[in-house]
Formats: sequence, structure tokens, C-alpha cells
Amino acid sequence: MNPRHSEVHRVGRLGWLRAAVLGANDGILSTASLVVGVASAEANPANVMIAGVAGLVAGAMSMAAGEYVSVRSQADSEHAERTLESRELREDPKGELKELTEIYVHRGLERDLAREVATQLMAHDALGAHLRDELGMSDETAARPVQAAAASAVSFASGAVLPILAAALAPRDDVTVAIVAVSLVALAILGAASARMGGGSVPRSVLRIVFWGAGAMALTALVGRLFGV
Repeated sequence: MNPRHSEVHRVGRLGWLRAAVLGANDGILSTASLVVGVASAEANPANVMIAGVAGLVAGAMSMAAGEYVSVRSQADSEHAERTLESRELREDPKGELKELTEIYVHRGLERDLAREVATQLMAHDALGAHLRDELGMSDETAARPVQAAAASAVSFASGAVLPILAAALAPRDDVTVAIVAVSLVALAILGAASARMGGGSVPRSVLRIVFWGAGAMALTALVGRLFGV
């Protein structure tokens, strides 16, 4: 009977988790800051809502485009490395075997054992062995541009909806307070969730995200107040 592998690793989440957390954080923070700034300038509720919705649409598209271009560049680099390694394996298999052997020797294996391991791995999947052990590339961490772009856009829009709803539902005199309160709570929840999913410190993550969120909204409120007057 084979023992079950009970360890749960988070490396497979890195690609989409980074994009989703960044998108949600930016959606909450940038949209909240925008509507707080507009509301602080004594704008009427309709203008506050227009600003919020415009910020949501523009931000989601910007996040998707930026994430796609960035991750696409990474994917192109990975493809170039894969092509180069494939050519080297065709043209100099003995040299590649020696290179892989030296990698395992450097990691602590005896030379004879390192050569045997390298030989067997190259017989099974030479390209995969070199991509993984020479270049640190694997399927789990491979760049996925479309997935990253979609995660960024959806997470940004999901985050941006919260301050917009707060602005729409709050009494006119309490719009700014409602937006700030809802946004800070949402940021705290996001910080805690991302820390738990990524294996980090929850209190530290919450403190960081709330601190910077409060600072950003305070600054835009000040700008809105100054220009509104």
C-alpha cells in the first residue's frame, strides 16, 4: 500500500494568486481612493458614482492588459529557453549529460551516483530534467498570460464593486466615512486571506495593507478637499 502524500504545497498557486491578490487590492484601493477624492470635493452623488464606475472599467482593463503583457514576456522568455535547451540536447547530448551530472554533484551526490541519476533522468525526459534542474522551470510555475490577465481583471472588478456599493447605499452626508470603512474592512479581509493562502503572517499582512490603504484614501481625500474648495 502506497502512503498518501499529505503535504500541501503552495507553489502551484503562485501564478494566479499574485495576480488575483494584486487585482483585488488595486480594485478596492484605487476605486475607493478615487470616489473618496471626488466625494470630498463636494461632488453630487451622480458624479461620485460615474467616477467609481469609470474607475472600475478602466482599472480592470488596465490591469488585464498590463498583466498580460508582463506575463507574456515571461512566457516568451521561457519559450526561448526551452528552444535553446532543446537545440543543445540535439547537438551535444554528452555535454548536456556532463552538465546535469555536475549540477547533482554540486548538490551533494557522489559523482558516480550523480552521473547515474542524470543518465536515467535524461533517458526518461531529458528536456524536462534540464529545464527543472538547470533553469528552475516547471509546469507548476510556468507563465500563463491569459490566466493571469483574467484573474487580474475579475479580481479588480470584484474589489472595485465594494466602494461603489458603499457610495451608492450610504446616506449622502456619510458617503466618505462609509467608503473608507467598507474599503478598510475589505482590505483587511483580503490581507488575511492572501496571507493564509500564501502561508504568511496574517497580522502582519493585515497591518500592511490597512496602513497603506488608509494612507492612500487620506491623501486623495485631502486632494479632493483642496480642489473642491
